[in-house]
Amino acid sequence: MSRKSSFRPEIQGLRSLAVLMVVTYHVWFGRVSGGVDVFLLISAFLMTLQFVGRHERREPFRLLKHWLHLFRRLLPAAVTVIVATLAASYLVLPKTRWQDVIDQGWASLTYSENRLLQAQAVDYYANDHSLASPLQHFWSLSIQGQVFILWPLVFAAAAWVARRYRLSYRPLLAYVFFVLFLGSLAYSIFFTATNQVQAYFDTGARLWEFALGTLVALILPGLRLSRTVRIVMGWTGVIAMLACGILLNVQAAFPGVAALWPTLAAALVIGAGQTQSPLGVDLILSSTPLVKLGDISYGLYLWHWPLLVLALAWSGKDHAGWLSGTVIIAAALVLAYLTTKYIEKPWREWKWPEARKRRAAIAIMLAVSVAAAPLVLWRYQIEQASALASGSIGDARHPGARAAADRTGFVPDPQIEPLPRLEVIAEEWPIFPEPCTGEGENVNICNNGITDGNKDIVIIGSSHAHVLNTPLLSMAEKYHWSVTTITKGFCPMTDELGPGISQECLDFNTETMQKVLDQKPDLVLTTSTRTSKDAAVPETLDESWIREAQRLNDAGIAVLGVRDMPRMPAFTPDCLAANPQATEACGSSRASSFAPSPPTDAAAQKLSSTSFMDLTNYFCSDDFCPAVIGNVVVYKDDNHVTRSYMQTLTPYFEKEFLSATGWTG
Repeated sequence: MSRKSSFRPEIQGLRSLAVLMVVTYHVWFGRVSGGVDVFLLISAFLMTLQFVGRHERREPFRLLKHWLHLFRRLLPAAVTVIVATLAASYLVLPKTRWQDVIDQGWASLTYSENRLLQAQAVDYYANDHSLASPLQHFWSLSIQGQVFILWPLVFAAAAWVARRYRLSYRPLLAYVFFVLFLGSLAYSIFFTATNQVQAYFDTGARLWEFALGTLVALILPGLRLSRTVRIVMGWTGVIAMLACGILLNVQAAFPGVAALWPTLAAALVIGAGQTQSPLGVDLILSSTPLVKLGDISYGLYLWHWPLLVLALAWSGKDHAGWLSGTVIIAAALVLAYLTTKYIEKPWREWKWPEARKRRAAIAIMLAVSVAAAPLVLWRYQIEQASALASGSIGDARHPGARAAADRTGFVPDPQIEPLPRLEVIAEEWPIFPEPCTGEGENVNICNNGITDGNKDIVIIGSSHAHVLNTPLLSMAEKYHWSVTTITKGFCPMTDELGPGISQECLDFNTETMQKVLDQKPDLVLTTSTRTSKDAAVPETLDESWIREAQRLNDAGIAVLGVRDMPRMPAFTPDCLAANPQATEACGSSRASSFAPSPPTDAAAQKLSSTSFMDLTNYFCSDDFCPAVIGNVVVYKDDNHVTRSYMQTLTPYFEKEFLSATGWTG
């Protein structure tokens, strides 16, 4: 059976089937289909045919020209979708999500979206798609783009080796990609088992899928299979592909060994080829509707996800129904057709850039600039507005904690927006003179750069303790104190497992405690109690905390424990965006976060050199904890206090701190 590298309609149909799986499973079922994995395999298969064909025809690879031509073809449609998504996000999404959309836009444009999502450890397939980024589906295109750079380099290197040592090119490639396949698959299985969410977006954990597509292209010409066998292969492959997303919990298992299911299924379909039989699945795959759909499959993939996410965000739903889902799919098909016909095709057929590499590079830069311009301008507008507004923190219009301290019944001007602005509130963490470091998830190791301070203070504990750095850094600058911070999210000062406390946290605390004992600071500052959303027990002080404090005291180190902050019933910035004129709807009752009396009262008698601070009255009235105080937003999420509010709290924090420690400065 001969194989040709010319156009194969059944592969175009297979591409159509893959994109239909992706779109329908996303929109109608909220599941993963395995269709993306088929896409990856097909792209490698076709690229391999292209480069092997060039080598066998003794044509130069001309890698730079190849890359310029490839990305000049891919970018226009991608840029169109990015720009349209930015515009729609501005209109539909709350301000709290704008910065993330901008970051995702840059990552999508630069083929690094998978890296961004990996760093964020995003659950791409979380149940509520309305909260997802409308651009995060670019993760697979980013991996493809990275492989589109890497694979030609491998082909070219192998060609040089084959010439240098007089080796046969195709078998050499087969050995190279078989080793790559095994190595990447082993890595993928291990990474998926240890950290599946990050492995999902990892290029190295996906290389084996491309390698499999390359191996199919290399091995296929040597196969001699009967028509009957190929008919069975084709149908087996298609049925297995369609069943994958139904029978497998793909989102929790890929890209490890489970991803062999759809990729091997696609390999069977490609291997079946054109059977020329009325019983062959290729008859369906080669049909005009599927071949035509294959022509717009790239555009359909690009459009379906932002349409889904933005439609859900606009409607307030967390998933699409059958009717709304059908409308979304129909809209994606129309936009994919228009994009292909009026943007992608004319740009691809534009002859001027093909004449010289410099022209092709200019064309690419032109396409990139169309998306880069709004990304730059949007971020600049946000940063400028935020910078202008930040100067108002603490003034008469935005007194913040002063309104709570004075109890004067401050009434904000409804025409003056609360600060910080919701667009930048996610960045409202403490700011150190130098960036924090720290290996591991949610770890911050920081210092204020003062090495000869009059006092040496170490902050340890969870992210709630990290928040305390804002007023402490201000005081440290005033009094010339040295400040070191060693904190980890979800990891308060404790020495035993418990609800929300992991072994990783205990290991971190063990290491941190030893560092503190070795350093022997004048004071350890941390949070004492822990608030929660448990209505029965909203606030606790763990016995393990008391043990750790006593251990520090026994070593001659004083401890200052700060009562924990309130917890809001929902994500505060989104609540405020939805209720700009009724911010009280975003607060919580005092009883839902705090015990009637501080749990630290009894502990104070047990600890010789430990004192306590209670700042609750700066966050709550007798019965209510507002989300906005003195026209300053208190929470950056549902439990972390904003840097802006902590800035307004600084003079009161300083007074309480000096009183608790007995220091004079």
